[in-house]
Amino acid sequence: MTGEWQDAVTEAQDTTGFTGNVVPRTVEGIGTALRIDRRTEFYAELSALGDPGGFDAFLNHWWTQALADSAPDGDAREQAVDFADVTVSLYARLVEGPTATQAEINAFVAGAEAS
Repeated sequence: MTGEWQDAVTEAQDTTGFTGNVVPRTVEGIGTALRIDRRTEFYAELSALGDPGGFDAFLNHWWTQALADSAPDGDAREQAVDFADVTVSLYARLVEGPTATQAEINAFVAGAEAS
């Protein structure tokens, strides 16, 4: 985990009060935390990625899904998604990288699926 990512996670936990399991933001961590029925889609999209610049958006999208999938119930799932949204936003600000809306991330992922 990069320093910026860990800083974003810590700040998001403080901001949201999230105390659930934080899935590692790695291919292995995400793949392990996803529901079994989503793993095939995750690995198919990963293998179809053609733009290395899109890897961060890909990880952010699937990390959010992995957090939701690993939540024990509906309330925890909602808290996990809120925590993920805050974390990803803080991380984007910390690395001063391009930011993307959820709609843009969904469009990127849909493009990877179509490839």
